[in-house]
Amino acid sequence: MSVRNPSRLLDLAGKHLLKDDALAFSALEDLPTELFPPLFMEAFHGRHIETLKVMVQAWPFVCLPLGGLIDMPHMGPLQAVLEALDGFLAQKVRSRRCKLRVLDLRNTGQNFWSMWSGASSYECSSSRMAPVTEQSSMAKQHLAPLKIFIDLCLKKRTLDNFLTYLLRWVEQRKASVHLCCKKLKISAMPMDNIVKVLSMVQLDCIQEVQVNWIWHLSILATFASLLGKMSNLQRLYLSPIHLSAFMKQEQDHLTQITSQFLRLGHLRDLHLDSPSFLEGCLDQMLRCLKTPLDNLSITNCWLTESDLTHLSQSPNISQLKSLDLSGVTMTEFNPELLHVLLEKVAATLQELDLDVCGITDSQLEAFLPALSRCSQLRYFSLCENFLSMAAMEKLLRHTTVLPCLTQERYPAPQESYRSQGVLPEARLAQLRAQLLEILRDLGRPRIIWISPSPCLHCSENICYHLEYNSLCCIARN
Repeated sequence: MSVRNPSRLLDLAGKHLLKDDALAFSALEDLPTELFPPLFMEAFHGRHIETLKVMVQAWPFVCLPLGGLIDMPHMGPLQAVLEALDGFLAQKVRSRRCKLRVLDLRNTGQNFWSMWSGASSYECSSSRMAPVTEQSSMAKQHLAPLKIFIDLCLKKRTLDNFLTYLLRWVEQRKASVHLCCKKLKISAMPMDNIVKVLSMVQLDCIQEVQVNWIWHLSILATFASLLGKMSNLQRLYLSPIHLSAFMKQEQDHLTQITSQFLRLGHLRDLHLDSPSFLEGCLDQMLRCLKTPLDNLSITNCWLTESDLTHLSQSPNISQLKSLDLSGVTMTEFNPELLHVLLEKVAATLQELDLDVCGITDSQLEAFLPALSRCSQLRYFSLCENFLSMAAMEKLLRHTTVLPCLTQERYPAPQESYRSQGVLPEARLAQLRAQLLEILRDLGRPRIIWISPSPCLHCSENICYHLEYNSLCCIARN
């Protein structure tokens, strides 16, 4: 033992108890509450399986944040805890001090273990913990099912051993155990397996769904029947959806999908990447939204002028904080459409992304007055659009009145390029000087990023950083 770092009395007491399982068992009913977490950690990491099981059945807190101790999928500790829960659920008369109602298998709870053990190696990674001091009557404890929280990431074609074991265990105890998931991510798993997994989950617990896998519209329609049961869903992210040639059938699938939005009364963030099925049909989805959105992203797809009109008229975008329409070509659209859209969201909008939209000078000039009224705007990106130096100057003058704007990303003016789309170094230097002169004339300290079109050789985007403040002017890439 180090003289400078002596062991705490709590640690010594815990180690002494673990040397004798019988002593540990008999002491649990009278063990001080503050000794439970450090003793549990000792038993857990020291593989004192029998002591661990007894401690689970006498756990004096509402939540056991097991995910804060293990780096899943480790089967041994999990199996021991689940075996202990079997005994806990089977007990007609439970320990007088047991308050356990939640087993948390997410990567949270390190703050709980750190607080009770004093171990600096357990750093807090999340402040979201079930309250540990909550108490309920014994009658309610016996009636309420045990909740198991887990974040699901379905990224393999088959279920791994951990998830297979857990799902089988939950399936056999459906009446007394609820499997709860707040975050669901799907990448490569077939729909049959997705349906199998979600049949074990309390779908109304899910708050965020992220799909990072290319689906056909028919597959999304199958998933939509599950999506509609996620009544507390707040955030939905969908990756590209492929269409087939059978248009009548695709319309039926679209109706199946959009109708489920009627059940999502808490949806706040909607992110659709390459949703080809929405072209000409955006109003069908917008009509089914139940509540105003905070964040809307519809990217890398074709929309019609009618779609944009319906978007600007939707009552569910009037409170938007973030709008991303990057990759939606608007070159042929009525210039007034973006003006009407920005007028609708001017009071609340904080982030606006209009990259690669084919926006021209006339369209920019049409919506600049509305843009200058977006008083909460913090981030604005307009890269890879077709603007002249004159339009760029008007843009900088209109945005200088926005008090919160701190991140600005703009395209290089079209005059900077040669006929083959090349941006010579000499023209780049001239561009920098012109833009810095405009910033100096406006007098407000600010930083902007200028992004030429992608390099013809490597297709990479290149950004040049321009900064003006009251002391100096800097231009660098």
